[in-house]
Amino acid sequence: MSALPQGLHAAEADAQALAPFTTWPDGPDGAALSQFQVAGMHCAACSGLIESALAKLPGVVGASVNAASARLALRWRPSRLPLADVLAALEAIGYRATPDVAAPARELRRQERRQALWRVFVAGFLMMQVMMLATPAYVATAGELAPDLDRLLRWGCWVLTLPVMVFSAGPFFRGAWTQLRARRLGMDVPVALGIAVTFVASTGALFDPTGPLGHEVYFDSLTMFVALLLLARWFELGARHRAADALEAVAGSLPTACERLRDDGSSERVAPEVLRVGDRIRVAAGEAFAADGRVLTGQGWVNEALLTGESAPVAKAVGDGVVAGSLSVDGSFVVAVQRVGADTTAQGIVRLMQQAQSQRPFAHGVLDRVAAGFTAVVLLLAVAAGVGWWWVDPSRAVAVAVAVLIVTCPCALTLAAPAAWLTASGTLARRGLLLADLSALDRLCAVDTVVFDKTGTLSEERLMLRRWWTGNAGADAQALLERARSLAALSRHPHAQALADGRGGEGWTDVREVAGRGVQACDAQGRQWRLGAPGWVSDTPDPAARLAFGDEHEVLWLDLAEAPRPDAAEAVAALRAQGLRVRLLSGDQPDAVARMAAALDIAHWCGGATPASKLAAVQEWQADGERVLMVGDGINDAPVLAAADVRIAMGQGAMLARSAADALLVSNRLMAVPQALALAHKTRRVLRQNLAWAALYNLACVPLALAGWLPPLAAGIGMASSSLFVVLNAQRLHRG
Repeated sequence: MSALPQGLHAAEADAQALAPFTTWPDGPDGAALSQFQVAGMHCAACSGLIESALAKLPGVVGASVNAASARLALRWRPSRLPLADVLAALEAIGYRATPDVAAPARELRRQERRQALWRVFVAGFLMMQVMMLATPAYVATAGELAPDLDRLLRWGCWVLTLPVMVFSAGPFFRGAWTQLRARRLGMDVPVALGIAVTFVASTGALFDPTGPLGHEVYFDSLTMFVALLLLARWFELGARHRAADALEAVAGSLPTACERLRDDGSSERVAPEVLRVGDRIRVAAGEAFAADGRVLTGQGWVNEALLTGESAPVAKAVGDGVVAGSLSVDGSFVVAVQRVGADTTAQGIVRLMQQAQSQRPFAHGVLDRVAAGFTAVVLLLAVAAGVGWWWVDPSRAVAVAVAVLIVTCPCALTLAAPAAWLTASGTLARRGLLLADLSALDRLCAVDTVVFDKTGTLSEERLMLRRWWTGNAGADAQALLERARSLAALSRHPHAQALADGRGGEGWTDVREVAGRGVQACDAQGRQWRLGAPGWVSDTPDPAARLAFGDEHEVLWLDLAEAPRPDAAEAVAALRAQGLRVRLLSGDQPDAVARMAAALDIAHWCGGATPASKLAAVQEWQADGERVLMVGDGINDAPVLAAADVRIAMGQGAMLARSAADALLVSNRLMAVPQALALAHKTRRVLRQNLAWAALYNLACVPLALAGWLPPLAAGIGMASSSLFVVLNAQRLHRG
């Protein structure tokens, strides 16, 4: 807790102190949303315990804990509840939490990994020693092992088991006690009960071989069971920590200082936090961009892999956008700052990943309740088995009851869903598609129609020169085009920037920009030229032209068109190959929409649509039974995005976290859409495999345990193996 601000009380916990791990979605006067990393969680039941404990505190609006990522999202009012009271309430029920800023959260994970590794090591090392001492009793023939030597070996097993019980198995007992105290049944209850009953029964048999507990001891089975279960939890912990590490890699990608240019031409080193929109910063080769912006001067290659998942560097030139956290590989840039602080792409990614990792999808809650009911049945079944065998063969009653408790532990059941969802969301994040709602993975499986917006979605933000011509016979169209490009470099209008294509604007004088018209300037001979609206450049404009350049003697007509994204055609083809309908729904002019549809081979398209007509069209398709995935830019498409069954917003724009979107495509690579649909179906298959394995495992092993054919050792191996199976099976989703 040393990383927290000293004396952080309600009166002092202002927005600035909470800012690194808190947002205010309802405004500064509303409830805060704080993110925490929690240590000490071992099963899905822990989520409910933490949520229940926090719900009792004054000022807490709501709490959501994701067991797979061990993250807590707390909606609360800091003015009514000190942060110290929140942390104390968690400690009182056996958990430690730290605000999810990089340093303390990373240290907390390091400590958790270190302690978990020590527990595995102690249990594994002593298990081997116990097995070594127990081996003679297994291999010796009748009368070969002297009774006093046999008793000495058993005492040695008992002594070696004590550290396993006190240290390695500690989390199971603490978890079970916490769950029982909260009147909940989680995975730790049958595990702890099985461990305790096995140890007590074996100890009784050791101290009094002729007593009611019989003469059999199970110290070897007990230590192996604890070691295997801790090993399974170690793998689960590793998967959870890798997700948190990926989040911190993005959060920590911003530089600690940057070079800000003053108006007088000088510069100063400042922290990124003091930058404001409109500032100019210089980024040298090898440095990271401190804010989102647009390149004013310079060109080179930029590595955006950390933010977009694109491993190959991207070429950047004048007019191109750059994002905070990306790295200049070989060029020097001057950038106009457009977004700073929490509004940058990097921080938007962090918020979305935090939101997704803090969620508990509906199916996850259902599995928690199923697991709780299943645990109650298991306990009754174990008691019944023990009582039944006590009348049949008292010496085997304890072993049978313990085997039933161990073999039916619902670890695999409660790990099945979160392991698959968390792994799949991490895979999509590496491809530049960030899930804001994990339930979208399940809803994607039902999609049969994909609807694209055009501008900013299928097309790039920039325009491209499609064709040019001149109405004057004998005029040199190519020479006029070069002069037009030169003049266009002096204007910041998007049409002019598309035409300039990174060229310089030397040789012009008396440059003047006319609002709503274009730009005019004089050449070296004093002739005045204009570039802009065709009707402003010429008294007889060509209706096919979008832009014109000329003077009083000659005119060059230019037609600009939107450039499709490089992978748009491939993405559309991939979606059709998956058997999906692809539609284009745009508010742009029908002829422009028709050209884009023809270029991408989209048969179903509609142009000139208003937000209301877009909404009506989607609702009509849904009324016909279609399940719609809408992909839009998240700016003008909010109503239709909200109405779609699944919605993906493109990553450009000032506000990243669109409230209507289930996911954000920060890479702007459309191939991530068919890849996400394919991965969603694969995730569902993996989830069903995990659940089927858990069910088949119990159906096969419970009768064996009840019949006395499954000893505690084999039950422990089976239970731990089932947990390992679901975690490792989910890791296949890393490959997509």
